[in-house]
Amino acid sequence: MSPKPEYDFASQLLASKDFFDRSTRVLEESDSQFRPQGEMMTVAQHVAHVAQTLDWFIQGAGRPEGFNLDFQSLADVIAKVTSLAAAREMLEAAYTNAIHYLRSQSPEELARPLPAGPVMGGQPISDIVWAMVEHTAHHRGALTVYSRLLGKIPPMPYGG
Repeated sequence: MSPKPEYDFASQLLASKDFFDRSTRVLEESDSQFRPQGEMMTVAQHVAHVAQTLDWFIQGAGRPEGFNLDFQSLADVIAKVTSLAAAREMLEAAYTNAIHYLRSQSPEELARPLPAGPVMGGQPISDIVWAMVEHTAHHRGALTVYSRLLGKIPPMPYGG
């Protein structure tokens, strides 16, 4: 018997969380404000941005008007994040919310099209999962580079 599709989607997202957590566990609170250059996001801001984007995808999937395209206001929120511990709490809450959403939707609901618009307009709602996974992987990679710049060796994400 194969698993229900909504649990498969949740499993994909949970796997990306595991990869992200494992890759970034070498980063500590004292690294929160590290950034390679002044205009780049800090360690804490990267993690908070991943959390914010998970929420953004879930909210956009559920709103008739679709995704919030006021990226400046979203960036303004992230610019205020200074603590890696706080950002990790945001990330945990965002994953919990996203997993709950995916598991609470029927296969028919997840197959409905996203609202029209420039971001994934008309694609099935379930396609937000691959977008969340890819976005998280992008920031996981950036944070492993930050780790190396801090003289730390991030563990391989795909193992114990």
